[in-house]
Amino acid sequence: MATAERVKQPLLSLTNALIVLGAVLMVVDLYLIFMVAPTESSMGDVQRIFYIHLPLAIMSFLAFFIVFLASIAYLICRDEKWDRLAHASAEVGVMFVGLALITGIIWARATWWSITGQWWDWEPKLTTTLILGFIYVAYLMVRAFAANRSQGAMYSAVVGIIGFVDVPIVYRAAVWWRGTHPTDIQLEPIMQGILLFSFLTFLVLFLYLVKERMALRGLADQVRMLRFSIRRADQ
Repeated sequence: MATAERVKQPLLSLTNALIVLGAVLMVVDLYLIFMVAPTESSMGDVQRIFYIHLPLAIMSFLAFFIVFLASIAYLICRDEKWDRLAHASAEVGVMFVGLALITGIIWARATWWSITGQWWDWEPKLTTTLILGFIYVAYLMVRAFAANRSQGAMYSAVVGIIGFVDVPIVYRAAVWWRGTHPTDIQLEPIMQGILLFSFLTFLVLFLYLVKERMALRGLADQVRMLRFSIRRADQ
């Protein structure tokens, strides 16, 4: 009697590996930030948010750069995998830029805006970052309200390409226009090491979130195609 051949599956999938690695890195990163990093002399403990704020901002730039590249690839190839990558990266990028804004506001409120007690200042870098977030929220809205999926993918790709222009503007805003945002932060070697570790931690988190969102987009496409096939069969 023939025996069923067992399908060999990896003990640890890429997704699970990213979850485990990300969890370990996050725990270590938080320990380094709050227990190892020296207290900054002028700003005090609130400066520790810098190790979270900057990686969040840079990861949002990376997300929108991927949207930019994947959108160009989609318009050239019309391959849905590029559209799924752009869509997933935009979703994660919007979340990261939102968190970067929140952590930046908390940091500024406790340091540069502490005298006035305000929570918002139309500071150039802050304002251009807010605009960047709005651009990619608009990107997601174009997809959500388009007449059909292909139209939404095409129109949002154009928004994703043009919207990336704001990323270098945000990056250079503090240099081009005078504001409260620091332009040259001097860090001790131990601070630099912890900051680099934070970048690695948030990069792993970013990769996991994009992979998960792409997988969900793929499942949604399969469900859509199945519904379309059922409707065609019923006609």
